[in-house]
Amino acid sequence: MLTLLILTGLSGSGKSIALDTLEDCGFYCIDNLPITLLDDFVNNVMLRDQSTYSKTAIGIDARNHGDSLYAFADKLACIRDQGIECNVIYMQAEESVLLKRYSETRRRHPLTNSHLPLKEAIKIEKDMLKSVANLADLVIDTSRTHYHQLRELVRDYVQEGAQQKIFIQTQSFGFKHGIPLDADFVFDARCLPNPYWSPALRSLTGKDQAVVDFLRSEAVAVEFLQDISSLLERWIPRFEKENRSYLTVAVGCTGGQHRSVFLVDSLARYFQNKAFNVIVRHRELQ
Repeated sequence: MLTLLILTGLSGSGKSIALDTLEDCGFYCIDNLPITLLDDFVNNVMLRDQSTYSKTAIGIDARNHGDSLYAFADKLACIRDQGIECNVIYMQAEESVLLKRYSETRRRHPLTNSHLPLKEAIKIEKDMLKSVANLADLVIDTSRTHYHQLRELVRDYVQEGAQQKIFIQTQSFGFKHGIPLDADFVFDARCLPNPYWSPALRSLTGKDQAVVDFLRSEAVAVEFLQDISSLLERWIPRFEKENRSYLTVAVGCTGGQHRSVFLVDSLARYFQNKAFNVIVRHRELQ
């Protein structure tokens, strides 16, 4: 089967890194293809030379005209009607992070000009891409993701996605550092007993056996984990029926060091034993 991966999102969110990673994974990559040429590329290139373009990734951004962005949904449907497996990855980051990245790299945002400052250009781009973002199979927020984490995430997506239609990313985080914007489910573990208040456990993390033993000895922590596992196991098949290929489950505690790490590792083991493909991320530990 032919595979087409469309990579889009906000300028400065890491699309170039993701596209380079896809090329390393064996994809034929094209950056900034106009949406108006998407049909021609599929019909006259991909379908005519299926061996060369069996796995193709195309970068699309806000340099496309507004009308073509609104027509993206129809073009996507036509591509899938031809039997091509076509998924959309949308990449984003917080406005403050994008502003910082552009100030550090000194690169020019594609929509800025002498009359349009950077902050306004970012807002306009986000509005322009809203209709495309709503069609995404996977949303990646790179606000707190560094270069190597992003490459690993993209590699896991394309490699695991080839084996199973839907796979699960479990992610721990600290609420004091902000909620992950790319999460489908967010669970708050701050109600559980906190190992931080034990001097012997404070410097450890949820990966250390002493912390694991502490939380496993707390009935409320075990009950919390069981409830989350049951909820997800019940509803994951519903997401599969909607042709979702990726589901992000985030669990947060205050600092993202103890409770959330323990819960995410426990959830990952639970669903791996159920034959799901699982990616584990500990945002504050990385």
